[in-house]
Amino acid sequence: MSKVVCVLYDDPVTGYPKKYARDDLPKLTHYPDGQSLPTPQGIDFKPGALLGSVSGELGLRKFLESRGHKLVVTSDKDGPKSRLAKEIVDAEILISQPFWPAYATADLIGKAPKLKLIVTAGIGSDHTDLQAAMNRGITVAEVTYCNSISVSEHVVMMILSLVRNYIPSHDWVVKGGWNIADCVERSYDVEGMNVGTVAAGRIGLAVLRRMKPFDVKLHYTDRHRLPESVEQELGLTFHQSVESMVRVCDVVTINCPLHPETEGMFNDALIAKMKRGAYIVNTARGKICDRDAIVRALKSGQLAGYAGDVWFPQPPPRNHPWRTMPHEGMTPHISGSSLSAQSRYAAGTREILECYFDRRPIRSEYLIVDRGQLAGTGKHSYSAGNATRGSEEAAKFKAAPASAPAAKKKPKARKKKTR
Repeated sequence: MSKVVCVLYDDPVTGYPKKYARDDLPKLTHYPDGQSLPTPQGIDFKPGALLGSVSGELGLRKFLESRGHKLVVTSDKDGPKSRLAKEIVDAEILISQPFWPAYATADLIGKAPKLKLIVTAGIGSDHTDLQAAMNRGITVAEVTYCNSISVSEHVVMMILSLVRNYIPSHDWVVKGGWNIADCVERSYDVEGMNVGTVAAGRIGLAVLRRMKPFDVKLHYTDRHRLPESVEQELGLTFHQSVESMVRVCDVVTINCPLHPETEGMFNDALIAKMKRGAYIVNTARGKICDRDAIVRALKSGQLAGYAGDVWFPQPPPRNHPWRTMPHEGMTPHISGSSLSAQSRYAAGTREILECYFDRRPIRSEYLIVDRGQLAGTGKHSYSAGNATRGSEEAAKFKAAPASAPAAKKKPKARKKKTR
């Protein structure tokens, strides 16, 4: 018998859904590059259900228990007294999502002598100390491509929301106002702007394809250059370095993995090289940006806006400055956890587990670390090392008292000018 510990986010505050907004999902079989969607031997859930929360259990309980394994599901993941810390000591498999990550630090791994497999139900395995996993010979896998298109759609939404000043304009409606001048004083057309992506992998390339119809000028930088045919098709300008690209871009979207080479990349020095009034959209990982440098740039006007759904740590402390900085469009980490994406990453997690238990090879696309080395997608996208330092700060979210979102002050009525 294997013990599987699964860390998922909490159910909705109103309770686990009894019905959903839609009855079905589009039926897809392949991703844009031809890779097939997850192909488990079976699933025990209806696509479109909320699977990423505690009650959803990624649809795994029936499957695991039918094979004689033990499944423990919890949202209590941070700190030495958490349920995760208690259950990991005799666990063989750890599963979590990037949206509510179980930070598999070297310390946590050291307390789990039976741990053999760490699975990300989603994409992005930076919440695992990859070096510690390699040192221990632990396999690390993720469901590559399962929510890449989901994230790319979210990026386009956030670009348009920032440039068109959507969120403040919506706020005026909620407040009962009709203050058009206030809405449009920071609103621009994206047409003709220079838009660049840091990394043009599955997500970055999908963003470029989706932005092309907006008649923008497209740029990218990546350590793996795209084929010439793709560059010509999309009219892309390739840059050898991030510094070269950000100098010319009005909008920069970050779509690279977090690892020691990208940690803190967008710091004061790099942001100073950007065009004044540029926008950053970050749905990659919060730690790629220097937290306080972003705040300073928004306050000074060097950046016109910053949007994203990734933070560090996750959940962020309640006093995290990105919650209150000006001209932001932040959300919790949701871009890759739509109900559509959940069906794919739940099925992919089951596929990985089936392969592991049946002693069949796990898809190369899903592998990050195998047999003590970076492997598969990990070898292509990551560098060895550790990006989990500081993750213990996530415990401050639980320690702080919860409160409802603060109500924004109602704008003062403007006095009519007399002529």
